Amino acid sequence: SIVQMRVQDGDDASCLNLNRAQKPRLVGVPTPLLQSRGAFTFSKTIDSVSPYNEWGLLDLPHASNDPVPGIADEATVKWALGKKLGSTIKYTDERGRPFAVQIVAMLANSILQGNILISEQAFLKRFPLSSGHRMFLIDTPTDQTDAVRKNLSRAMEDVGMQLTPTAARLATFNGVQNTYLSIFKALGGLALILASGGLGMVVMRNVLERQPELALMRAVGFNRSHLHWMLFCEHSLLLAMGLVCGWIAAQFALFPTASGPGPNGGMASTTMLVLGVLISGMAWITLAAWSALRKPLLAPLRREEHRPKPLHTQSPSNSFCTGSAQVLSQDPCKRFHPRGNVLLALTTDQTTANHHRAF
Repeated sequence: SIVQMRVQDGDDASCLNLNRAQKPRLVGVPTPLLQSRGAFTFSKTIDSVSPYNEWGLLDLPHASNDPVPGIADEATVKWALGKKLGSTIKYTDERGRPFAVQIVAMLANSILQGNILISEQAFLKRFPLSSGHRMFLIDTPTDQTDAVRKNLSRAMEDVGMQLTPTAARLATFNGVQNTYLSIFKALGGLALILASGGLGMVVMRNVLERQPELALMRAVGFNRSHLHWMLFCEHSLLLAMGLVCGWIAAQFALFPTASGPGPNGGMASTTMLVLGVLISGMAWITLAAWSALRKPLLAPLRREEHRPKPLHTQSPSNSFCTGSAQVLSQDPCKRFHPRGNVLLALTTDQTTANHHRAF
C-alpha cells in the first residue's frame, strides 16, 4: 500500500542540519488513512486522547485565525527547533497571509524527522496551488523490499524518484546522535580508566600507614605473597562493589532506550566499559601493593620497639620518692636531702604540707 503526501519546501529540521531551522518543511498527510493503519508511535500529545485517535488531532475544528494543529518528531521539536509541546511556528501562505502551526503531538523516533505534519485539508487551504504529491510512504513485505525498490526506481527513472528504506533513513538520523554519544562515552570511559590509577595511590598510602601491622604479621609467619593477596582482595572487593552499584544505576538509566524502538546497544557497551575499568583498577591495585611491599617491613617493627614510652605521672597527694638520686624523676615539686640515699619527698598539697616523710 502507498500513502501519498503533499510537501511545501522549507528548512531541514532534522538532526542532519546543524543550524537552527526557522521554518521547517510542511507536509500534508491524509489523516484517516494513517489513523486506520495505526501509523507511527506517539510519545506525547497535548490532550488526553484515545491511543487509536492521535491522528485525529490534526482534524480538530479551528477558526481561520487559530493555529493549525501540527505533529512533528520529538527530536525535531526539542533539539532542531528548540520548542516544546504546545509551541507555535509561524508561516506565510501563498497569498502572503501569516498563519501559525501549533505542535499538538510528537512522534517517537520516526522516519518523518525534520518535517511538520498537518492535515491535507489544512495544507490545501493555505497552499492551493501545490501540485500533486511529492512524498510517499510505501509498505511492502520484508522479503520483497529490494525487488519493489528496483522496480519502482526503474519505472520512475524519468521523474527522478529516490527510494530510501526506512532502516537506512533511521540509521542516518541515529548516526549523528550516536556519533556524539560515542565521543562522550569514549571520553568518559578514558577518564574512568585514568581515575582508577588514583585507587592505586590510595592502596599504596594505606599500605604505608599499615606498615607496623604488616611487619607484625610478617614476623609471626606471613610471607609476602600472603600479604599481597590480602591487600589485593580487600581493595578489589571495594572496587567491585562500587562498579556493581554504578552498573545497576546505568542499566536503570538505559532501560527506556533499550525497551524503545531503534538500536539498543547501550547496555552491551556500558558492560564492556565497566569491565575495562575493573581490569584497570585491579592492575593498579596489584602494582601499588607490590611496590609498597618491596620495602623491608621489619624496620617499622624495630622502630615501634625502640619508641620512647611516655613518663608515668602520679597525683600530687601520693608523690613519694624511693630509690637513689640517679633514677629519680625530674619532677620540680621534689627536693632531695643532701645525705646519701636518705631523701625527703615534698608535696605542695595543703593537707600534707606539714607532714614530711623521710626514708
